[in-house]
Amino acid sequence: MTDNVTTPDAPPPKVTVPEVRSRKRSRGDRPLVMLTAYDTPGARIVDAAGVDIILVGDSVANAVLGHADTLQVDIGVMAHHVAAVSRAEPRALVVGDLPWLSYHVSPEDAVRNAAVLVRAGAGAVKLEGGRVRLEVVEALVNAQIPVMGHLGLTPQSVLAMGGYRVQARDTAAAEALRNDAKALAAAGCFAIVLEGVPDVVAGRVTDEVDVPTIGIGAGAGCDGQVLVFHDLLGLREGAPPKFVRQYADLTAVAVTAVASWAADVRGGTFPSEAETYHLPPGH
Repeated sequence: MTDNVTTPDAPPPKVTVPEVRSRKRSRGDRPLVMLTAYDTPGARIVDAAGVDIILVGDSVANAVLGHADTLQVDIGVMAHHVAAVSRAEPRALVVGDLPWLSYHVSPEDAVRNAAVLVRAGAGAVKLEGGRVRLEVVEALVNAQIPVMGHLGLTPQSVLAMGGYRVQARDTAAAEALRNDAKALAAAGCFAIVLEGVPDVVAGRVTDEVDVPTIGIGAGAGCDGQVLVFHDLLGLREGAPPKFVRQYADLTAVAVTAVASWAADVRGGTFPSEAETYHLPPGH
C-alpha cells in the first residue's frame, strides 16, 4: 500500500511535520514557504496560494486585534484563531503559537496549553527562546506534540529587549544564538524560525543544524521564509518593517470598494432591481 498518493481526482496530500523537517536547501530541497493566517477566509487564501505552513501567530495581537505587542493574547485567544484557521481544512501544516506565559511557568503547564492548540486543530506548536526552553521542548516532544523553535528577535521578549531590535550583532551573541539553535534541534524541534538577525549569522546557523530554518528579517540563506499576512498584502497601518516586501495594497482596494458602495447607497442606485427580492406575480 502506498501512502500520500495524488491522483487527478484527489487533492494533494497534507503537509506533515516529517516532510517539513526533511527540507534543507543544502540537500537541494525547495525553500519552505510559511505565512500567517488568523481566520477561515485568510487560511483559504493562503492555502490556495500553495504555502507549506500556516502560522497562527500571536502576531494576531498586533495585526488583527489592535494591540501594540504580542503580550496581550492568551491561550484562549490563540485556540480561537487556530480553530478558525483549521476549519478551512488547509493542505498546509497549521502551526499554533504558544503565547506569552503559556509555557514559561512549568513543562506541565506548557504541555497542557499546547494540547489546547492541538485539540483546536494545530498540527504543531511554536515557542520562543533557546537553551532556557529545553526542558519545555523535551516535555512537548515526549507528549508527541511537534515543536517549532524561534530564536533571534523574539517578540514576547520585547520588554526585556527594550524594543524590537536586531539580535546577534556581536560575536558573543551570535555564538550564543548558534548554540541555542543546535540545542533546540537536539531537543527535538523540527524547524527553527530565525527573526531579526544578520544574514551571515542566520546562514551559519542554517549550515550547522540538521533541521530547516525559516527566516524573517534573517536574509536569503535560510531554508525558508515567513511573513505576516497583513504585511505582505498591505493591510497594516504605517510603514512595514525593512524585511517586508509588500505584494499588494489591499487597504486601498478595500477603501475604494467601500466608498463606491457608500456612494451608490447615498445616490439611490443601490440596491437595484436585480438586488431586490419581489413577491411572485399575482400577489
